[in-house]
Amino acid sequence: MNLHALLVGPTGLGAAELGALFLHFMLLSLLAVGGAITTVPDMHRFVVAERHWLDDGQFTASVALAQAAPGPNVLFVAVIGWNIAGLPGMLATMTGCLLPSTTLALAATRWGHANREAIAMRAFSAGLAPLTIGLLLATGWVLTEPTRGHPAAVALVLGTAALMLKTKSSPLLPIAVGAVVGGLGWVG
Repeated sequence: MNLHALLVGPTGLGAAELGALFLHFMLLSLLAVGGAITTVPDMHRFVVAERHWLDDGQFTASVALAQAAPGPNVLFVAVIGWNIAGLPGMLATMTGCLLPSTTLALAATRWGHANREAIAMRAFSAGLAPLTIGLLLATGWVLTEPTRGHPAAVALVLGTAALMLKTKSSPLLPIAVGAVVGGLGWVG
């Protein structure tokens, strides 16, 4: 890869488009109650459906690649940015995603610690659980879109959901099964 391709990226987005990418991911950062992964549906809407910077397969592969790699869950944001516009895209998405949420988290943690016994604080904390579950379900729905019509994929998703709801077993087993199924070409 030459220096120009590294600095401009595959789509060659201009400053205004990079700014839009940064601002959108900055807004999503403030909605990421259950982590960045809960905002995948809107990331998909923005970069695939509206801007056409990635297609469904590229988007899903970006998320899957980063989730398979060791490290923080938020790495998929960097891969999406990289696949859109190389290094500038990666910087736009990661900075946009991390700056507001980090600032807000630091301020909220300090305030929450000082007010941890207040009834409003306890109610707020209890109310976040259903919101996070709903956002994670929406993320799962978006990520299964490319293979939703395939019986093996549907069985794998339903089996994984049932296993996670009924047991306290590690999600590594269904992830490994999914990797084998995909690797053998049974789904896709």
